[in-house]
Amino acid sequence: MNNEVVLVVEDEPAIREMIITTLEMAGFDCLQAEDVQQAHQQVVDHRPAIILLDWMLPGSQSGIDFCRRLKKDELLSEIPIIMLTAKGEEDNKVQGLDAGADDYITKPFSTRELVSRIKAVLRRSSVLSGDKPIEAEGLSLDPVSQRVSADGNLVDIGPTEYRLLAFFMSHPERAYTRTQLLDQVWGGNVYVEDRTIDVHIRRLRKVLDPYGYAGFIQTVRGTGYRFSTQVNG
Repeated sequence: MNNEVVLVVEDEPAIREMIITTLEMAGFDCLQAEDVQQAHQQVVDHRPAIILLDWMLPGSQSGIDFCRRLKKDELLSEIPIIMLTAKGEEDNKVQGLDAGADDYITKPFSTRELVSRIKAVLRRSSVLSGDKPIEAEGLSLDPVSQRVSADGNLVDIGPTEYRLLAFFMSHPERAYTRTQLLDQVWGGNVYVEDRTIDVHIRRLRKVLDPYGYAGFIQTVRGTGYRFSTQVNG
């Protein structure tokens, strides 16, 4: 079985080499890029299993710009992205996650943590990227195209709300705490407040509301949230 390929996008050579050495010792194959132009070419040519993406990159496009660009590309949006950055403030983390990043690691980080987080994101990605569409009444989620439709109408949904809905629809009729949702959808050790979940729940309901499916995303008092087609349950 071939090793999974990691694209390391980092403009500082010393840091890039340290990351690549660590990942190769952990059994990964690595590609590298020092700016967005090189990174995009590597993605198109080699389609890595996951991207480690530095926030601050030389040139006109930052890492966050590249993240948004990939998540809007139907052919590339399913590739998971971990942001690597010295920006540690919560607002920056929320911004990165909102752009579609699957996880967020603040420099400096330990090599063990890095490898652990990569493996965790790849596990979650494989769970959320099955081949079979998920149906719930008239709501449908297609993991292959990463499209959501309601009664045959395509739903305009952001990458974070898509991942949240994919997890919910894969695990219906079960209540999850905000902490559990952060762990399952964003990954453990993503240090953002629980209110981040509330923001995305509101956005998800707003997206589904015109089609009459906002009620599937239910608040469970004293616990958190669940996905249920039993609207009055």
